[in-house]
Amino acid sequence: MGVQPVAGVGREEQSEEKQYELLAQSLKKQEESRTSLTEMIQDAKEKADAQREKFKLAKATPRYGDAPLEAYARLSRARTQAQVSSAAGYARRRLVQLQAAQRSDPDHADQIRAAVNQLKKAVGRANKKKLELTREQLARARQKRMARENKRREEQRIKQELRRAQSMRAVREAGYLRETDVANRQADQLTATKMELRAQAEQLGSSVHPSVDAALQGYCAGAQLAAADVSAPMEAPQVNVQA
Repeated sequence: MGVQPVAGVGREEQSEEKQYELLAQSLKKQEESRTSLTEMIQDAKEKADAQREKFKLAKATPRYGDAPLEAYARLSRARTQAQVSSAAGYARRRLVQLQAAQRSDPDHADQIRAAVNQLKKAVGRANKKKLELTREQLARARQKRMARENKRREEQRIKQELRRAQSMRAVREAGYLRETDVANRQADQLTATKMELRAQAEQLGSSVHPSVDAALQGYCAGAQLAAADVSAPMEAPQVNVQA
C-alpha cells in the first residue's frame, strides 16, 4: 500500500523533466531560428549597401573623354563651313566647362587635362578644315571652268588633286579620333593608378596609426612610472647599533 504513491510521484517527475526538455529544445530552436533570421537580414542589408555603393560609384564616374570624341566626330561629319563652325562652337563650349571642372574635381585632373588638350586641338583643326574647304571650293570652280573651256587634261588633273586632298583629310580626321582615344585611355589608366595608390596609402596609414598610438601610450606610461620612482622619497638604511 505504501509503494504506489512513490511510483506515481516518480512518473510525475519524469513527465515534468520531459516537458522541461521539450521546452528547452523548443527555446533552442527558436533561438537558432532567430539567429539565422538575424544573419540573413544582416547579409541582405550588406549586399544592398554594396549594390547601392556600386551603383552610386558607377553613376558618379565622369566621362570627360567623351567631349573631344564628340567634337571630332562632328568635325569629321562637317561638309560645309557652317557645319565646321558648329563643331568648333561645341568644342569651345565643352572646353569652358572642363576648365571649370578642373577646379571642382581634382581627383580626375589627368582625364580633364587630356580632354582639354584635345578640345584645344579640335578648335585649331576646325579652323584648318575651313581653309581646306575653301581651297576645295576654289578647285571645283576651276574644274568647272576647265570643263567649259574643253581643257580635259587640266580638268582631270584638278579632279584628281581634289580627290587626293579629300582622302588625306579623311585619313587625318580618323587619326584625330584614334589620337583622342589613346589619350583618354592613358589618362584613365593614370587616374586609376593614382586612386589605387592613394587607397593603399590610406589603408596602410589606418593600420599603422593604432600601433603608433599604442606605442605612444606605452611610452607615456613608462615615463610616468619612471617619474614616480624618481620622485618617491628614499628611505635611509637602518643600522642596528645594539649589534
